[in-house]
Amino acid sequence: MKKLYTLISYILTVMIVLNVFSAFAQAEDMPDSKTPAAVAAPASGEAAGLQPPAKGGGKLAEAIAAAPQGADKGRIDHGKPAGFLGIPGGPQVNVVLALIWAVWVGWIFSTVGAFGGVMAGVGHMSVFGFGEYAGSFKNTAPDLGKVITDSIKASNQFLVGLSAAISSFNYLKMKRLVLPLALSLGAGSLLGAWGAAFLSAGKLDFKSYQGYFGLFVLSLGCWLLYETMPAGQKKKKTAKEAAKAFEENAQKMKNGEKVDPENVGLRIKKLSLTVCEFTFFGVLFRFNTAIPFIGGIIISAVAAFLGVGGGFLLVPFLTSVTQLPMYLAAGTSALAVLISMVTSIATLIMKGTPIDWMLIGIELVGVAIGSIIGPITSKYFSDVTLKRIFIVLAFYVGVGYFMAGFFGIKIPGV
Repeated sequence: MKKLYTLISYILTVMIVLNVFSAFAQAEDMPDSKTPAAVAAPASGEAAGLQPPAKGGGKLAEAIAAAPQGADKGRIDHGKPAGFLGIPGGPQVNVVLALIWAVWVGWIFSTVGAFGGVMAGVGHMSVFGFGEYAGSFKNTAPDLGKVITDSIKASNQFLVGLSAAISSFNYLKMKRLVLPLALSLGAGSLLGAWGAAFLSAGKLDFKSYQGYFGLFVLSLGCWLLYETMPAGQKKKKTAKEAAKAFEENAQKMKNGEKVDPENVGLRIKKLSLTVCEFTFFGVLFRFNTAIPFIGGIIISAVAAFLGVGGGFLLVPFLTSVTQLPMYLAAGTSALAVLISMVTSIATLIMKGTPIDWMLIGIELVGVAIGSIIGPITSKYFSDVTLKRIFIVLAFYVGVGYFMAGFFGIKIPGV
């Protein structure tokens, strides 16, 4: 197991490094983040003539050059300091707030294996104000609004990607990651994430993105609520047995009692191209490897389109189709999410999506802290408690963004 863990660590590390190099290579063709983007490519929508963007300015500089100037909403105000992405008059983010929110993102993703991308999206869209800012350009400079929307999607995925990497390592060490299942999901994720990111880049305005974001999260909340009802619970016998066994053994070890080493953690019993069997604290699980591969394609495509990790779809998939308890679903989904995130981020950057590297750097520190704490604290929450947290967040965020995106009705917090 140690050799396998080391091998997976090397593979994931190489994937992340390659993605970072790709990102910075692309960033060299964009305006300096310390300099207002409009300085590199002056905005002059109302000027006598448009000036061409600076050499290598990229999609952001071109969009700013085509945007109207002025202090009104939906215009570039050169009288204000540079904000998000170096745009004059763009939202300013408090460093402490960004760090704290990122800790929350890392904690919730590493604890339940999902919702990190959703919470990252809530932070970028609502808490930091990037969503309202992108939406303000819908009628005045739609191209700029779409570029900012793509940047929000990529920013969400950077946070989830790091959290997924850290969580994957931790859960693998704790024998709470079903590696064959995660790799099957991940293989499908490569195809789905690339296709969705490639086709949707530069095509979605913020309001539409917000509405679809809310619709999918709300649908997730409805499905999870169904699973907590008697009809849904009947299908969860295996997951319940595994969750109960895990909780009982965790309590015994906490009290210093002896437990049977053969029934501790996860053990692979049978693995082939079509079938995988394993036990978790003595409870037997069995699945067809083709099913998670197909599920990975569909789920990662939806996640890449929304700019989130996909854990909010992967976890229900794992707990429903393979009947995993939340204790296994969290770690297993994390590795699949990591593969999807690396693919989607690289695709967006190659399509010219700008990144606010200063903000991302601060947030990644917070995500790292939260991701380390999550797996350690998750054992203090019951399987039912984790799912209830999931449902409450899904309904509140889903309804909020669905109403705001499609009907222009806002609720507090989103």
